[in-house]
Amino acid sequence: MTDIVFENVRLIDPASGRDETGRLVVRQGKIVACEDGSVPEGARVIDGAGAVLCPGLVDMRVALGEPGSEYRESVSSGARAAVAGGITTMAVLPNTSPPIDNPALVHLLRVRGEETGMVSIHPYGALTRGCEGGEMAELGLLRNAGAVAFTDGTRAISDAKQMRNLLSYSRFLDAIVVQHPEDPSLAKGTCATAGARAVRMGLPQVPAEAEAIMIARDLRLAAMTGARLHFAHVSTAEGLDLIRAAKSRGVRVTCDTAPPYFAMTEDDIGDFRTYAKLSPPLRNDTDRQAVCAALADGTIDAVASDHAPADPDDKRLPFAQARAGGTGLVTLLGVTLGAGLPLVNALRLVTSAPAALLGLDAGTLAVGSDADLCLFDPEGSWTVVAGELPGRAQNTPFDGRDLKGRVLRTFKRGVEVFTADGLAEAQS
Repeated sequence: MTDIVFENVRLIDPASGRDETGRLVVRQGKIVACEDGSVPEGARVIDGAGAVLCPGLVDMRVALGEPGSEYRESVSSGARAAVAGGITTMAVLPNTSPPIDNPALVHLLRVRGEETGMVSIHPYGALTRGCEGGEMAELGLLRNAGAVAFTDGTRAISDAKQMRNLLSYSRFLDAIVVQHPEDPSLAKGTCATAGARAVRMGLPQVPAEAEAIMIARDLRLAAMTGARLHFAHVSTAEGLDLIRAAKSRGVRVTCDTAPPYFAMTEDDIGDFRTYAKLSPPLRNDTDRQAVCAALADGTIDAVASDHAPADPDDKRLPFAQARAGGTGLVTLLGVTLGAGLPLVNALRLVTSAPAALLGLDAGTLAVGSDADLCLFDPEGSWTVVAGELPGRAQNTPFDGRDLKGRVLRTFKRGVEVFTADGLAEAQS
């Protein structure tokens, strides 16, 4: 494997706080120290021209269609979309068909990720058999097979007694339980946040309080059991206030959000835009501003793409009947950079922070670590165009939006797996 020397780059390593102009050397797929400034014989030299070189992004919440719904997104198509967005590590949800509720499927997805040569895949294990909220899955076996945490994906555990049992057992394993924070009885059959817009559009409504109700219940259960609890895609001011207060009391709780909840509002539904039908649904601007504030003050621990692929036929339906979810792999970096945070802080949310939460050896530029790298131009602008994105799924809620933060190259263990020039050639 040829050595690579990155010259004239802005090195940003959120794990260590490093932010400086310099050089970085890759040898045998690993990051190595090179203090004397010499170029190893035969090395490939890449002049970054001042671009940012950071760890490959770590996306802690990705839905794929494989197994069972590869027509929406396969491992290979999802990998292509991921590396185009600078992502080299993905944690994938278990609500596939069949669900990831047995060790063989955990092993299969890990291997499928390695086979792409582009990304590492770390599957979540199902909390309950079939992700149906009933009988506990074989959490210990799933953990031993490599499941990074446990969740039923987009289904909340509605039974409080069962949730307490799941948290108690996960504490024994020192594993994280990830909850979709939405009261199922309030959310059933709905598709928009309760308010004036939903009324005008005649859409079935879920109150924003459905999120806080579930968060409040599970925070009490986490305090009772001492378990590690994580809330996914938190989207409301009230929910974030509850999490912030629980953290101050020492409850072992963390949370993430997704780009739509700090970059969009319910007004982006527009004229029944099904690409903007998400789960949880888009909120009002007060909630959006609360999410931005929680990103800034550290209440939110990470940003995940919440990539939820859909086939065109899934979205070409009346709004209430269309499949919920939007793609997010390619847009994760650009939208996060637009959140108004210092660059190092924004990158921390999509690199070292999610890696640390899930206990992954990723998201760092430390000497000796795998050379999973993202080279991007923070001022480079590009337009999101549904139908022209890498990967199979095109249902982006950000269709038509201009973003800053253009990925130039992505490397996986020192191998270049994406170049912007190559993407342009493929699309021409």
